[in-house]
Amino acid sequence: MRWFFLLLLVLNLFYYVWHQQQAPLRVKEVEPMLLYQGGQQGLRLLDAADRAKVRPEAPQPSLVAQGETCLYLGSFQQEDGARQVEQRLMALDIQAQVRAVDAAAGLDYWVYLAPLASRQASLRQLKELQARKIDSYIITQGDLANGISLGIFPRSDSAESVMQRLRDAGYEPLLRELPRAQRSFWVRIAPESRRLADDALPQLALDFKELQHQIMPCENVATAQ
Repeated sequence: MRWFFLLLLVLNLFYYVWHQQQAPLRVKEVEPMLLYQGGQQGLRLLDAADRAKVRPEAPQPSLVAQGETCLYLGSFQQEDGARQVEQRLMALDIQAQVRAVDAAAGLDYWVYLAPLASRQASLRQLKELQARKIDSYIITQGDLANGISLGIFPRSDSAESVMQRLRDAGYEPLLRELPRAQRSFWVRIAPESRRLADDALPQLALDFKELQHQIMPCENVATAQ
């Protein structure tokens, strides 16, 4: 009986010591879980309004850059004059290039007869017109192929006079307006050479009479071949 009592006492002491050793381990295992759960309690889903508050503002898109403009010197009716200015500028290390500019210069008026069913029919009609002493020729290409051209006139009243003569002869003439373009030549100064060109302009104006300068889009003018 005495030995049994001592055995129970030893077991109790052993259990007490074991329990004290295990207690810190449980704290270490449970504490991170409590922190994680506590962190979760502070989380919530954001609605659209909240996201707008949290999301950093995107930079406003900048305005589309305007088309770059260049300095042009001219104008020249003949390309040779523009080439002389181009060579002078390039000798001064100024980047320059001759460009052709087509500008509207009014209308021309084309009087014609519509194409017939076949070329042979158009040729017979051409012979009739020439027999009446009416200047005419057959159109060989384009949307009016096999039609009869009766001339292109710079004035509308001249075209109308020819049309009236044809009506009197029993024909049905038609009229088409043709835009008339006038080509001139300019020397384009590259944007990076603008400052050097400004310094050279006074001397160029003395050497090339009536030389003008204009600011125009860099890429909207055709390159002279």
